[in-house]
Amino acid sequence: MGKVVFYGAISLDGYLADQEDDLAWLFETDTGVQTTYEAFFETIDATFMGRKTYQEAKKLLSGAFLYPEKENYVCSTTLIEPLPDATIIKEDPVTFLRAHQDQNIWVVGGGQLLQPILEADLIDEWYIQIAPVLLGAGKRLFKEGSYLSRLQLADTTQMGQLMELHYIRAAN
Repeated sequence: MGKVVFYGAISLDGYLADQEDDLAWLFETDTGVQTTYEAFFETIDATFMGRKTYQEAKKLLSGAFLYPEKENYVCSTTLIEPLPDATIIKEDPVTFLRAHQDQNIWVVGGGQLLQPILEADLIDEWYIQIAPVLLGAGKRLFKEGSYLSRLQLADTTQMGQLMELHYIRAAN
């Protein structure tokens, strides 16, 4: 049985990106010598993201293939042409994730894509890195929604100026 995992960084005031989808604030944060990314990446089978996250990642990669060693899924109702490095998913995220319970899937991004996944209580683990920067505005990780989920702290890791919180779904 696989699991659905969120792994990502936010500003101290809860933003994934600034208002222009820029991540400079994150790249300017000192992460020290080693991060948990490489070890985390080895545990996943696939990535699952929305169109905006995919397009912004491709810009950062200057068009290079996105995670070529993994299966990549992009949830979009507007993309129509095949992507060179991902499969376009037209169905709703909850239906897709429930149909792929045999894989460890990394939910990349947040906001619009994450909200229905939260409302269906499908995230098994959270890795949230908090950067010591206040953006004041931007793209929030958590949108308002109909969800309540109790988590259990599994671990904390300091990586330079980033603090990573690792949570697992609490047993009911």
